[in-house]
Amino acid sequence: MIITEPHHTNVRSLQMERIDVTFPSGDAACAAWLYLPDADSTDRPGPVVVMAHGLGGVREERLDAFAERFSAAGYACLVFDYRYFGASGGEPRQLLDVPSQRADWRAAVRYARSLPQIDADRVVVWGTSFSGGHVIVTAAEDRRIAAATAQCPFTDGLASGTAMSPLVSMKIAALAVRDVVGSRLGRPPVMVPTTGEPGTVALMTSPDSVAGVQALIPEGAHIEKDVAARVALQIPLQFPGRQAANVACPLRVVICEQDAVAPAAATRKHVSKAPDVEIVSYDTGHFDIYVGDWFEKNVTEQIDWLRRTVALP
Repeated sequence: MIITEPHHTNVRSLQMERIDVTFPSGDAACAAWLYLPDADSTDRPGPVVVMAHGLGGVREERLDAFAERFSAAGYACLVFDYRYFGASGGEPRQLLDVPSQRADWRAAVRYARSLPQIDADRVVVWGTSFSGGHVIVTAAEDRRIAAATAQCPFTDGLASGTAMSPLVSMKIAALAVRDVVGSRLGRPPVMVPTTGEPGTVALMTSPDSVAGVQALIPEGAHIEKDVAARVALQIPLQFPGRQAANVACPLRVVICEQDAVAPAAATRKHVSKAPDVEIVSYDTGHFDIYVGDWFEKNVTEQIDWLRRTVALP
C-alpha cells in the first residue's frame, strides 16, 4: 500500500503499509492502525512505536502525521484509540477513565509484542499531553519497554488543576459529582467539554486551547470533544510524573516552556529524576509542536533520538 494522502504532513508519498487492526482490552476492543515500514527493507522483526492521544483525543488528530514519519524512518507504529473513544468499542461513549486507559496501554504493548513483524524487546511507548503521563507510568511498570517518549506530558494533577480558575474548578467538580451519582443510577454520562475559552466550563481553558485543538482536527471531520465529567475527580489525584524516577529505559521528554495546560516547571521537576532522560525544551505553547515548523523540528529530532536509542535491524 502506498499512502499518497499524508493527513496533514509535508510528506507526499511514503512507501508503507497501514492496516486496521483491533486488540482486546478489558470489556471491549481497541481499534488501531498498524503502520509497517517498507517490507523490502528487512525480513527481521523490528522495533515498534506504540502511540495514543491525550485528553479526549483520537488517532485522526495528528497522530497519523507522527506515525507516517516514524514509519518512513523504518519504525513500525501501532496507533490506537482508547476504549469508549473513536473507532474503539465500549460503553458509555466518551468515558475518560484513567485506570481504563492505562489498562489499554498494557493491552496495546502486549498486542504489539505478539506480532511476528515486531521484536518484542524493542517496544517504544510514545505519548502526548495526557497520554504522556500514561507513557511514564507504563514504562515504569514494564521493565521490558525499550524506550519512552513523552511530549508536553501531563505529570502533575495539582499543577494542572491550579492553572484553572477556582470558580471554573468548582463548576466542573459539581458536574463530576452529578456524573458519578448518575452513573450509579444507570443514567447517561453528564458531559463536559475538553476545551473552552478562558473562564468557560471546560477541562482545558488556556487561551490557546480551542484553536490548538481545532488545528489538530482534519478539515471537514467531526470529532466528539466532550467527555464524561467524572474524570475531573480523578485528574487532581494523578501524579504520573512521580513514576519517572522508576523508568529504567531511555526516556525523552519534550517540555513546552509556555505550556498553560501541563505546566513546564512541574514536569521538569518530576522527569529530571529519571535515571536515563533526555529533556528537550521548546519555547512554545502546549499545542504548537503538532503543526507547522515546530512539528517539523519536533518530529525530526524525535526520529534522531529513536535512531540513537532503538537501532533498526
